[in-house]
Formats: sequence, structure tokens, C-alpha cells
Amino acid sequence: MVRERVGIMDIVRGYLSRGAPRTATAVKGLVSLARASRDAHDSIGLRVQRIAERHPERVAVRDARRGLSYFALNQLANRWAHWLQQQGVGPGDGVALLMENRVEMLAAVTATVKIGAVAGLLNHNQRGEVLAHSIRLVKPRALIVGAECAPAVDSIVLREVAPDAPVAWVADGDAAEVPSGAVDLETDSATLSAADPEATARVQAANPAFYIFTSGTTGMPKAAVMSHNRWLRAAAGVGLASLRMRADDVFFCPLPLYHNNALTLAWGAVLAAGAELYIGRRFSASRFWDELRAADATVFCYIGELCRYLLQQPERENDARHRVRACVGNGLRPELWDAFQKRFAIPHINEFYGASEGNLVFTNSFNVAGSCGFCPLSYAVVAFDHDAEAPERDARGRMRKVERGEVGLLIAEVSDRAPFDGYTDPEASEKKLLRDVFAEGDCWFNTGDLVRDIGMRHIQFIDRVGDTFRWKGENVATTEVERAVDALPAIDESIVYGVEVPGYDGRAGMAGVLLHEGERFDGAAVARHLCDTLPAYAVPVFIRVMARVETTGTFKHRKVDLKKAGFDPAACDGDAVHVLRDRDAGYTPITDDDLQAIRDGRMRL
Repeated sequence: MVRERVGIMDIVRGYLSRGAPRTATAVKGLVSLARASRDAHDSIGLRVQRIAERHPERVAVRDARRGLSYFALNQLANRWAHWLQQQGVGPGDGVALLMENRVEMLAAVTATVKIGAVAGLLNHNQRGEVLAHSIRLVKPRALIVGAECAPAVDSIVLREVAPDAPVAWVADGDAAEVPSGAVDLETDSATLSAADPEATARVQAANPAFYIFTSGTTGMPKAAVMSHNRWLRAAAGVGLASLRMRADDVFFCPLPLYHNNALTLAWGAVLAAGAELYIGRRFSASRFWDELRAADATVFCYIGELCRYLLQQPERENDARHRVRACVGNGLRPELWDAFQKRFAIPHINEFYGASEGNLVFTNSFNVAGSCGFCPLSYAVVAFDHDAEAPERDARGRMRKVERGEVGLLIAEVSDRAPFDGYTDPEASEKKLLRDVFAEGDCWFNTGDLVRDIGMRHIQFIDRVGDTFRWKGENVATTEVERAVDALPAIDESIVYGVEVPGYDGRAGMAGVLLHEGERFDGAAVARHLCDTLPAYAVPVFIRVMARVETTGTFKHRKVDLKKAGFDPAACDGDAVHVLRDRDAGYTPITDDDLQAIRDGRMRL
């Protein structure tokens, strides 16, 4: 489904197709949005506290092992908050959190934001220097680590990364040995007060709440700042006005909590309504619907690849047997939309568009198929120069908006109503801003994404630009992968880029490598090194052994031509192309049978 136009009747039909529209809930969300103020003493921790006071018996969060009422969650978070204060953590200080999806992760997040500190949500898949870099960005005054993340911690020298930060260890189910230099958080906080910290009432909406890590275009992760205000606005706009969440909803979250669409959209929607969050430890396509039914969920969140995996599962007679009334996420490909919605009988697919560091969100409030949704804030879709990978400017230096139905770069105006919180690094923040776009002195946020303007203030996501591509639901920074490839003794130079693969969302990683003179390509050794060094989603699927590397006049790699050539050796100027069929076997030369298997969907990548 390639939708190029949206009219008023599309919106009316989509809205009516949702069944009971829960109008009162939608109005409540819109009122909350209108009243939101960056200067207010309002925060995520205060919202948890208020629900605990008014509805202590309601279930706040569950996983497969345990559940907590709002009263119990608030009390646990309060004890941990007092422990953090004992370590000298105060407003604005960073607290690094490294844990898989479970109830305790949400308690640690709540404890951190209750005292005005900033929770740095670390990706538990990271290892080595990438993880160390992320921790340094948080500048933690304390770390809270789940026992299941011991291998990640073992991959770095923690005392070199955060020499003065105390480490709190959180057992994963059965009590486990606490490493030397760490303390057991549950034991160490057991006798502390469970009263609400006084600091919670002083936290302002404008204050930072989280650091959400994004690959960006510099190669190493960047920490995007999420303020309480932006989180609360998303909770009201998506949770109430768009999803129409109520207290009797159960929200199933199979995505990692370090993702913004889990921590902000899923939990935000739940808190906005005082509903229940069920956290899946990790996504499993074969167990997804059984786990969702066991949770008795009415709403769930997704990323596009998750939907594809579910569609690829064998059909079952109970595929549509559930209580789901809506799902929310991003990246559902238009060609899969109808099949996914019909097979699993989902009344409302609430596709959204947003970025961790961005200042606007599109949300499919009106249930328009194939659309990222509607946004009331000021934005523009401008003409983009694909060769220069930059927005076009005319002789006066101004940009041009594309016509309805055309594709261009999405930019969002930065204003008091839609501020740009940026990154922890001011220089990185400035690079995301475009100035003097339509008039002298104006300022716009560059999303780095290509979208189609389909009218009625709706857009359709097309692709990403720059050095970051998306694979397996994760952003992959090419320079991070290039750094790992270049560490191999046989490699003289590498170029990493994403290539389109039939039947897959995003782009698969491909590395073009130039070998040192006299060296041969050892596919098994290269695979071992990359699999040990990089997260699984960042390991290149294809490697092209190049005879030469072409650069531009400014010595930049010509990735445009490489992307166009893809992984078919016939288009690669005689260069050998290798594919990672099996991680144990390593990279092996791609054959005609491999190419056909990939195109037919018989080879899983």
C-alpha cells in the first residue's frame, strides 16, 4: 500500500472504523496537552506518586516473574531513591541503568527521576568501548546494574569508566553473588524510608528525565535528552488523545525499555491513564501472542520488523483470539499493513513518527491506513539533494517545500511550544539544527528522514539519510562498524553502508573492504571478530572485497554508488561479495543460489 494522498473522507472513515471512540478520554488528552507547561512542577515521579495515593491497589507493572501495585512500585522506588540520595545523587546528576526488561528496571527509573536525577538507559547489548563511551556520556554519580548484565560489565573496566560511582547490584530472580566493589541494592535499601522524597515536588517539567541513546551519524552513541515535559506531552497526546487509554487497559511491551517507544510511549500511555504495563523480557515471534493473551493485554507496542516476524509465523486458528483494540509503534511497512491488520484483527494501528532527540511526534489518531499520522506542530517537508545528502537551498539560501505527494526531508520548527532538548554534547546538538530556512533567524530541527507529504497534515515515512541506517529495529552507525572492521590486521580501509534486501524492513549492513597488499580475505576470522565486537544487529550481512576505493573531491567515500550496486556481484565491478549465512561458518562467497534464496525469502539474514 503506497498512499500518496489523504483526504477528509479518509480521516472520517478511519476514525469511525475504530469502534467506540472514547471521546471523553481523547478530550482529556487534548486538554492535558494544552495545559502542559515547562515551568510547572510536574514530573514522571509525581505522576507515579499521585496514582499510588489515589489508586494504591491497581496493578502498575508486571512481568513473567512478579507484579507490583502502584503502592508497591512507589514504595520500592522511594527506598531506592533514598539510597541514591545517600550516595550523594541529586537533581541533574546522571544515574546509569543497565538491566534487561523486568519490573525492577521500571522501579530504578522511577527512583532516579523522583529525586530530579537523570536516568541513562544503557543498551544491554553493547559491549566494550561502545558501552564504556555510553556510560561516560551519562557521567554517572551511581550505577544500577542487573545481574543478567554481568557479561556486559565484564567487557569493560568499570572503575576506569566511572571511577567514583557506587555500583548497586540487582539480583535477577534467585539471589546471585554480588561482585566485588558492588552492593546488593535490595539488601542495602531494605531499612530505608519508603516515604516520598521531598525532592519530587520540586522537579520541574523542563528538567531532563532520561538520556536515550541514539547512534546518530558520528559513529559512537549520542545521549539524547528527554525532558519530563516532552515525556508528559507524549503521554497525553499519544496515550490519551490518540490511543484513548483507560485504567482498565493492559499494555503489553515486548520492546526493550532503553527504546523510546517502550519507555516513553508505552509507559507514558499507561501512566497517563493509571493503567497496567506488562513487560516482556524479550521479543519472541513464536511466543508473542501466547504471552500477550496470558497478560490479557488490550494494547501493545511494535516496531516494523516485529510485525514482519509475526506475519512470517505459521497461521494459527487463534491468531485473532485476543482482547487487543489497538497497537502503537513505528516502521510498519505499507505493503504489510492490510495483511497484518486483517490476520490479527487489530482495530486500530496507531503508527507514529518521532525521534529520541526530536521535538515533534506524528501519531495516527485517525486510523488512516499506511500513514505515520497527524501532527499539529509546525513542520515542513523540503526538497533534498541526494548526491550532496543535504537539503536544497536556492540562490538566497532558502529551502523549498515539496508538493503534496512528493518526497522530501522532514524538518520541525524549534520554538517555545516545540523546544529542542538536544544531546548531552552541545556541538552534536547544533549539528542537528538548520538555520535561516525560510526566513532570516528561524531555526528548524533536521530529522534526517525522508517522508512523503500525503496531505491533511499527515506524512508517510520513506527512508533515512546520512550515515545511519536501520536494521532489525535498531539504528546502526556506519562509522562504529567501520571502526570494528578497520581493527582487523588484514584490512587497509573499509566503507560501511546499508543496502535494501527484498522482504526486509530497513537496510542490511554491507562493508566494502580494501585489503592490505598480499593479504587474503578470511571470512571465518572476520566473522568471529565482528560478532565478538559488535551488537548482533550491527554485524554486516554482506562484505564486498574491493579492488579500489573511490572518493569525492573532498575525500568522502562515494557510498551512493555502492548502495545502488547492492550485494549482487554482477553489479559490483568484478569485486567478490561474501554473505554471512552462518555465524559459525563465517563469510562465504555469495552464489547464484544464495541470491535467489534471498530474493525468494528462503534465506534468513
